[in-house]
Amino acid sequence: MLPNTGRLAGCTVFITGASRGIGKAIALKAAKDGANIVIAAKTAQPHPKLLGTIYTAAEEIEAVGGKALPCIVDVRDEQQISDAVQKAVKKFGGIDILVNNASAISLTNTLDTPTKRVDLMMNVNTRGTYLTSKACIPYLKKSKVAHILNISPPLNLNPVWFKEHCAYTIAKYGMSMYVLGMAEEFKGEIAVNALWPKTAIHTAAMEMLGGPGIESQCRKVDIIADAAYSIFQKPKSFTGNFVIDENILKAEGIQNFDIYAIKPGHPLQPDFFLDEYPEAVSKKMESTGEDGGTWFLDLKSKGGNVGYGEPSDQADVVMSMSTDDFVKMFSGKLKPTMAFMSGKLKIKGNMALAIKLEKLMNQMNARL
Repeated sequence: MLPNTGRLAGCTVFITGASRGIGKAIALKAAKDGANIVIAAKTAQPHPKLLGTIYTAAEEIEAVGGKALPCIVDVRDEQQISDAVQKAVKKFGGIDILVNNASAISLTNTLDTPTKRVDLMMNVNTRGTYLTSKACIPYLKKSKVAHILNISPPLNLNPVWFKEHCAYTIAKYGMSMYVLGMAEEFKGEIAVNALWPKTAIHTAAMEMLGGPGIESQCRKVDIIADAAYSIFQKPKSFTGNFVIDENILKAEGIQNFDIYAIKPGHPLQPDFFLDEYPEAVSKKMESTGEDGGTWFLDLKSKGGNVGYGEPSDQADVVMSMSTDDFVKMFSGKLKPTMAFMSGKLKIKGNMALAIKLEKLMNQMNARL
């Protein structure tokens, strides 16, 4: 782990989506230096599926030595952002660091993404980042620290990252494009950078996407917190960078990354938008492997049925993938949700039924 240096003592860090997950981890790392943390998030009341509120996060922050200001903020609401910024300035005297962490995700293709979901992703990821940055910039300009950090990926234009979830990719890339623009616009005044994980990070959101057991393929949120902490200590001249967590921590001298793994030694799930050799990755994802033909699995009729060829009735869900990946999925080596996220599994039809495949896989693996 990257040791705390105390350099953020007295600094005010404004973090969107800081009630849980990555946002809270960054908050706690800074709080250990004695930083002031503005928790700008929506969750004021306990969520039925997601742990943590702005108030429980505030308690944790103060328990490790920081000062906390919990603010109810939906980044789609410009007035709520403005109110939180004014409260922060009134309480702490200014803003030194902004972390745009709040994000919405829907890993669905063009025809299966409802307009309201497109609007949510664009309004939270792209528009929300812009509005929050705009509100904080006048105060960041006055700071000696002056950092904006967007939790967003490098701009990888490999089409493989667009074809399965085009709206999400564009909404997320909007956050990254602000890094390019604002780093240049405020050069010498504010450092503007992006941070993205090399591997999947275990959060409540990932648990919902990947299902039970996904944690073994993930790293802890601590790796993002340490990487963000490293960035905050760099001068304003460190700007316009798309930082990968593992890379910056290697530069800090960290060699043992098992300390960040949920299950040390277990293979890790690579995160979205990263490929060392885009053409090779694209071809691999495009590849269908040996053609296993068409099979059907009937779980609706009494007794069930399975066979080769088209089903007698119209299928509710149609799934396509290579034979190799199919075998991996049924043997438990590849999770259906991860296969879908990476483009290895294509789904048409009733997505709600498709999601139930994860539970079916787990039940089958438990009996094998």
